[in-house]
Amino acid sequence: MDENLPASEPVESALPKEKDKKKKNKEAKPERLERGVETMFRTTLSNHNNLSRFVDNKANIILSVNAIIISVSLSTIVPKLDSPSNSHLIIPTLVLIVSSLVSIIFAILATRPRVTKGSFSRNEVEEKKVNLLFFGNFYKMPYEDYNWAMNELMKDREYIYNSMIKDLYHLGIVLEKKYRLLRNTYNVFMVGIIISVLAYLIAFALR
Repeated sequence: MDENLPASEPVESALPKEKDKKKKNKEAKPERLERGVETMFRTTLSNHNNLSRFVDNKANIILSVNAIIISVSLSTIVPKLDSPSNSHLIIPTLVLIVSSLVSIIFAILATRPRVTKGSFSRNEVEEKKVNLLFFGNFYKMPYEDYNWAMNELMKDREYIYNSMIKDLYHLGIVLEKKYRLLRNTYNVFMVGIIISVLAYLIAFALR
């Protein structure tokens, strides 16, 4: 009997180690989940910002191209329309200028920033109704009020996550509007160029 006793000791001592491992694994799961949530927010916010820059770059290209078209048309073609021999060019030129102007308007709307009130009340912070992570909600506030509000935000983990979710949501709404306007810009530009070219060809054929 005495010879068998030492053999049972390793088995008994291994049980607490297994319990400790399970306890550590349970404690590590919330930490891993929180890191995953933070990574998700960081990645999504980065993607939103990249998409917003993409829209702005495309809109700036359209603005530049159409501004060149209008300036060239006004400086070279429009002065020649006074002559009766060039009257057939009036309609094609008007179509080209108008389509370029509409394209510029849509491109400006796609990149035009939205102005917000820039302030919040104490009740909005206490009721968690204001998103303090967006500059448009606090740029008019005194530093002391903003400092207090941010400290209140950092005390509440749920408030932080809800603010980040709200920020991503509104960024998505802005992106949808930008992409819709950019699509309209390209459609107007494409249709305008096609109609203008066809109108010039018809005008030259019928003169």
